[in-house]
Amino acid sequence: MPTINRFADLHDDITAWRRDLHEHPEILFETHRTSKVVEEKLKSFGCDEVVTGMGRTGVVGVIHGKTNTSGRVIGLRADMDALPIHETTGKPYKSKTDGAMHACGHDGHTAMLLGAGAYLAETRNFDGTAVLIFQPAEEGGGGGREMVEDGLMEKFGIQEVYGMHNGPSLPIGEFAICSGPIMAATDTIEITVEGLGGHAAFPHDNIDTTLVASHIVVALQSIVSRNTDPIDSAVVSITSFKTSSTAFNIIPQGVELRGTARSLKPETRDMIEEKVKLVAENTARAFGAKATVTYTRGYPPTVNHEEQTSFAADVAREIVGPDKVNDQLLPAMGAEDFSYMLEARPGAYIWIGNGDSATLHHPDYDFNDEAIPFGSSYWVRLIERGMPAQ
Repeated sequence: MPTINRFADLHDDITAWRRDLHEHPEILFETHRTSKVVEEKLKSFGCDEVVTGMGRTGVVGVIHGKTNTSGRVIGLRADMDALPIHETTGKPYKSKTDGAMHACGHDGHTAMLLGAGAYLAETRNFDGTAVLIFQPAEEGGGGGREMVEDGLMEKFGIQEVYGMHNGPSLPIGEFAICSGPIMAATDTIEITVEGLGGHAAFPHDNIDTTLVASHIVVALQSIVSRNTDPIDSAVVSITSFKTSSTAFNIIPQGVELRGTARSLKPETRDMIEEKVKLVAENTARAFGAKATVTYTRGYPPTVNHEEQTSFAADVAREIVGPDKVNDQLLPAMGAEDFSYMLEARPGAYIWIGNGDSATLHHPDYDFNDEAIPFGSSYWVRLIERGMPAQ
């Protein structure tokens, strides 16, 4: 098709942009160089408006179609930030910043959307307005929330919004999506257990917090196994167990537990929060100890809207063929702050194949540049089909 053929021609340029971003990773909201690169490219493409500083370091490019009789406005979002990981790929374009790397492919996401922006600004073969959203701080900083709270949707009149992420388990040239929850809410759990420390040779004189905390860790597993509908999905994982003493012969006065909870439905999330507190506090009380629970809600679930999901899947089929699009993907228990944008406006989030690569957040991961023509073409066709030229 003409669009994907055009991006085959632009492939070398977009790949060069991606690898430059890969060499210069920036974490959370500190995407100053990346944001400047994006700003300069959008201006060079001839975007009608380029706005910086939204969501602290976010960049937004506005492209008007040849006509605007429909009044429609569609937003396309890419994330820009990297991770605090030391890269081990050994690639010629590997990270030049020690302890930081693009281990999740946001360099590829940004480059693909820039490629789409170059094409859309040149052709403008649509009726309406395309808004290109380049977001910082997806990796734990809530940059999506920050941009929404800065008035992203209202300022640009966005009516629908779409996101995309590469998937290492998915072959190049394939897409996967589902209606409803596609990624989970992510919450943090902190539990402090207070007992009575003392000499380990005289346990009867103490309240053993190591024993109490161990019972809490085991009991928390009943939340999913015995309180969650088996058809639903949820995770409660305690990932850190730290005692106030590391000596061989001391029963510690306190223990700190940390972990994460994941859920797909609001009611499941509410239940998990309630049960974590009840289980921890009452288990500790049974041993004569005290547990204090801090349960902090993070990103909400990423929930695709039915109509927009169907549309996104149809566009992907146009790009790669009907047999290369899975529209019945099972949700993943990872999290994504595009969820805030989907709470603000209808839209959909899709996975694009990254081929045989290391998994996301791995020090040997690298975005596969062969995905670029498919991703950029998908963005363009979302705009051209969503707002057809008059």
